[in-house]
Amino acid sequence: MENTSELVFVLQGLNASLTNRHVYFSFALVSYLLTIFINLTLIVVVWLEKSLHEPIYIFLCNLCFNGICGASSFYPKLLHDLLADSHVITYAGCLTQIFVVYSYVFVEFTSLTVMAFDRYLAICKPLQYHTVMTTQRVVQLLLLTWSFSLLEISVGVTLTARLPLCGRHIPKIFCTNWEVVKLSCSDTVVNNIYGFVLTFSHISQTVLIVVSYTHLVRASLRVHANRRKFIQTCLPHLVTLLVFTSSLMFDVMYSRYGGGELQMVKNALAAEFLVVPPLINPIIYGINLHQIRSRILQNFTDSLRQEVLGGERGG
Repeated sequence: MENTSELVFVLQGLNASLTNRHVYFSFALVSYLLTIFINLTLIVVVWLEKSLHEPIYIFLCNLCFNGICGASSFYPKLLHDLLADSHVITYAGCLTQIFVVYSYVFVEFTSLTVMAFDRYLAICKPLQYHTVMTTQRVVQLLLLTWSFSLLEISVGVTLTARLPLCGRHIPKIFCTNWEVVKLSCSDTVVNNIYGFVLTFSHISQTVLIVVSYTHLVRASLRVHANRRKFIQTCLPHLVTLLVFTSSLMFDVMYSRYGGGELQMVKNALAAEFLVVPPLINPIIYGINLHQIRSRILQNFTDSLRQEVLGGERGG
């Protein structure tokens, strides 16, 4: 199959789900809309409230925006396929989905690393925090996060696009780089080496986060104020990291060692990193960060009061 411009991949992940397609469609649509709503709510609250224009909340907005990108790389195609008789995707569409999905993954890892660095400075070196974490530094870290992540996936997609393919069936509900590489008729050593390099790079980021948290735990145990700050801002970050890493590991284990379990279980494991973190992250932070929680409740109360007053005036 040399002419990849006319190649169409067949996604086989939904073959066993056709009998309940409308039920799955409803759940997927509600989940997608809820993910968009929750993340946008947190972003808008931080944007409108000037007291929240601090590095930790700016980084949180970046995490929520990335979550929207990750969910949007998966849900629209899934919703379409749940109502369609054939589950196919063009070669260009597949590479585009791979680009967006893995951009989300890499940005998530890098963002969590940056947020760990921010919390390390805030708790372990509070006197230097505002000197180091300036507005310019925040912008630089955000640009570095996105540019570095986009460069990583650009190289990966380029390496995949050069491969001649001898198959067109993908046993998942969305395209992944590993599944496309497995369809290649030629040597994939370069792709495998680059995959290991990326894996090592992001494992190193996880190690950096763990090291920073050892210092954070020590600092929080010494001072009561640090302990409170750790619980409010670091604990949700740690939970977010664990949720994302475990979700991603399910997909990695499924792609490489997937067995003969039920197809819907395989689909759930494969897509968990695109479904769970974008939905859970803003909830975790919204519940644990007092400033955000109180501002959301205040906005909700004000809106409810205005509706009640408007109804009384109309009556």
